[in-house]
Amino acid sequence: MNQKIEVIYEDRDLIVCRKLPGIPVQTAKLAQLDMVSLLRNYYIEKGEEDTQIFVVHRLDQPVEGVIIFARNQRAAAELSRQSRERKMDKIYLALAEGIFTEPSGVLEDYLWHDRKTNSSRVVEQGTQGAKMARLAYEVENVYHMQDNSADKIFDRQVQQLSDIVQLGSAVSLVRVQLLTGRHHQIRVQMAHAGYPLVGDRKYNPGGRGSVPIGLCAVKIAFVHPATGKAMEFAVEPQGQAFQLMNSACGQ
Repeated sequence: MNQKIEVIYEDRDLIVCRKLPGIPVQTAKLAQLDMVSLLRNYYIEKGEEDTQIFVVHRLDQPVEGVIIFARNQRAAAELSRQSRERKMDKIYLALAEGIFTEPSGVLEDYLWHDRKTNSSRVVEQGTQGAKMARLAYEVENVYHMQDNSADKIFDRQVQQLSDIVQLGSAVSLVRVQLLTGRHHQIRVQMAHAGYPLVGDRKYNPGGRGSVPIGLCAVKIAFVHPATGKAMEFAVEPQGQAFQLMNSACGQ
């Protein structure tokens, strides 16, 4: 199996897999592999005649995590409806810089998508083209980035961590539930609230290094489009930012 594809579940209607950071869900760029083409190749290599893949929902290119694709038009229509009507539960883990003033809450903003720059920003209510964005968050842990550089041995993992996060600061591990589905929503709302994501080079101007963004789609729950059975799939973050944070902070 292609190393870029990690299949979690599949049947004749859908396939659930882990998307690695840096791979787009779908792209028009000729030389760039995307999830759709990788999955089509996966079925070709298995010798299957039906290699149709339909996009149901998306993850930003630098984001890792669990994602669903449909394998026929009927399944695509039903899964897309669930996603559109917020009946598909999507949970993320994010590494956000700073300590939240409230351990849990709901962020509500109006976002405007600038298609020319492929970016979004928070705007005033009533701005033409703006859409309401809502997410619920809960802080699960806080990592304190200790500066041990004065010690005899400056731990290699902490040195690596200092390349992406300022030592002496703090990073919060936050569980996020999307209540709406807007372009770059988690990244924009967290940055606007004062907690930009680690490794987010688009919305965290003070960010460091070149590791993938600290954001992972860890759980998705939905109703099977053919059987009506409730389904739920989960993964653990494997991105470099998460690994460095866990190892350097003794988690």
